[in-house]
Amino acid sequence: MITSKIISNGILRALFTIVVAALLLYFLYQIQSVLIYLIVALILTLIGYPILDFIMKRFKFNNTFATIATVFIFLIIIGGFIIMFIPLILNQGQNLSLLNTSQIEQNSLQLINQITRWLERHHIDSAKIMQEADITSKLNFNFIPNFLNAILATLSSFGMGLASVLFITFFFLKDRKSFLSTARKLIPDSHEEQILNSIEKINKLLSRYFIGLLLQLFIVFILYLIILLIFGIPNPIVIAFLCAVLNIIPYIGPLIASILAAVLTMLANLGSDFQSEILPTTIYVLIGFWVVQVIDNNLSQPIIFSKSVSSHPLEIFLVILIAGFLFGVLGMIIAVPLFTILKVVAKEFFPESRVIQLLTKNI
Repeated sequence: MITSKIISNGILRALFTIVVAALLLYFLYQIQSVLIYLIVALILTLIGYPILDFIMKRFKFNNTFATIATVFIFLIIIGGFIIMFIPLILNQGQNLSLLNTSQIEQNSLQLINQITRWLERHHIDSAKIMQEADITSKLNFNFIPNFLNAILATLSSFGMGLASVLFITFFFLKDRKSFLSTARKLIPDSHEEQILNSIEKINKLLSRYFIGLLLQLFIVFILYLIILLIFGIPNPIVIAFLCAVLNIIPYIGPLIASILAAVLTMLANLGSDFQSEILPTTIYVLIGFWVVQVIDNNLSQPIIFSKSVSSHPLEIFLVILIAGFLFGVLGMIIAVPLFTILKVVAKEFFPESRVIQLLTKNI
């Protein structure tokens, strides 16, 4: 028989659970920077495992020295990226006090007027549209100095974050066997073998996935760089790098990269005739970027991703599409790693299911 005491105890337990969950979420929110460091360090660890094993086997280093060598390789790569960006940042910092926002605004208005005149010559009443939208009165570039200051402030804390991530990565790589041994003691004996097999397979597949992702981004970066160099766009390395990084976001990222490249191409040619120089150059750059995307979407991306996570290209496409509809951009980014983890776990715990057998036949 259910008494008032039982009901009150149930309500108290439910309230206690809600309060504990809320406090836990609040605590995680407060330490979100640390969680980001851990996630980045885990990704670097997965990328570093093959490098660490290669160094130990090829050069006969012990675990500690091989770990130091792996972290040093990461430092060289990160240092290369920093060296690539520092001249541009320093140059902007020196010009910050001399930044003429009114001139930038005037140049942008000039570009808009050139576009308007070109459309008018093709019998499109764009002037009326722009007047109704009141675009010119809304252009205000006084935010640029504050924006650059915010970027410099963010970069000032980058050193601490980088040191923290590399420190965590070092111990993730060095003490991975100790972590595994500790986890073994916490795992229930009835599921120990299944969980350990899942961890091993997940580690292997995700390591291959992140290495494949880096390879894909490098291929896209080189192709973008070639296109920008052909058409003489200023700062081609930085622009190609930023556009390649945007490819991490499936389908949407390449679109943003194309828009970014088009805008920067137009701004780089301000003062030139719109119809004879700005428009053709922008169209050629966009065509080049779209050709790169065709190559990436139909050759490099399906081959690299499908082989790295042992999934069919159509399977990866559908997973990314569904994740995008359900969880937006973040879902699209984490779709493939999360789907890979779920497949491995499902194969270990539900090996008799025909659906699971069909989805995991290559794992």
